[in-house]
Amino acid sequence: MEKYLEIIKNSYSGYWNYLKYELIDLNHWDNYFYGLIAISLLVWALEILFPWRKHQSVFRKDFWLDTFYMFFNFFILNLIILIALSNTASAFFNDILGVIGLSLHQLQLFDVDDLPRWLGLFIFFLISDFVQWNTHRLLHRVPWLWNFHKVHHSVKEMGFAAHLRYHWMEPVVYKSLLYIPIAIIGGFDAQDVAIVYFFAIAIGHLNHANLGWDYGIFKYVFNNPKMHIWHHAKKMPQGVRYGVNYGLTLSLWDYIFGTSHVPHDGRDIELGFHGDETFPKDFVRQEMYPAFSKRKAPKH
Repeated sequence: MEKYLEIIKNSYSGYWNYLKYELIDLNHWDNYFYGLIAISLLVWALEILFPWRKHQSVFRKDFWLDTFYMFFNFFILNLIILIALSNTASAFFNDILGVIGLSLHQLQLFDVDDLPRWLGLFIFFLISDFVQWNTHRLLHRVPWLWNFHKVHHSVKEMGFAAHLRYHWMEPVVYKSLLYIPIAIIGGFDAQDVAIVYFFAIAIGHLNHANLGWDYGIFKYVFNNPKMHIWHHAKKMPQGVRYGVNYGLTLSLWDYIFGTSHVPHDGRDIELGFHGDETFPKDFVRQEMYPAFSKRKAPKH
């Protein structure tokens, strides 16, 4: 127990020092703080220049709430829980393997350092996106997970910052299910992760932006605003209970596994979920909602 307490303590101090370093150091391209700001400003500028819903205000409904969510979930949440939890869970998993005479290194299928860098990055991106696609499906299908995911689906007007409106439990679920698949291929350095992460953030922002793009033939590969709007539709297709278009970065999985749905231009469809009229409108009550709500399966 003392070992894990020390890991938690070091995680807090280490991430706090890292966050301070990110704020004052502008000399490295993989700075997550200013990288998020740069991507956000760029996509917001595209929304302003090429608005799909022209009646929608530049400062749309819940713009400031979503902006707060964006910085809270991307940075403060890591300080409060995610880094400490991740490091502790990693140590615990390695200890369990040690009990049965194994190590994480022995479980690695291969080391991406033995591959060309572009191929290693491609494999990392492909595996992580597929695992996250499946995790997203679980968030819709499992009632207690859906209660967390309702926070994201409470968005009533789409804009880039809606991308990072989610309950703090979501990244816990995503990271937990992603840990083993990524660990068994191993060999990634911080800059490798940054490249994939910034690309995913950019695509995610664009998916939620007030933009009427589908990328032409590439819509069958990359998720896009015209596809993702249907994932947020309040009314689902007949016979569909749990949702459609689960892709995060890639739309590919939805087309392969039959969960794609883009029947027509969804520019003006109503967004949300059944019963969202009574869903909390402020940050604190949205974060507290799952603890006090009944666990019901998604209903559209």
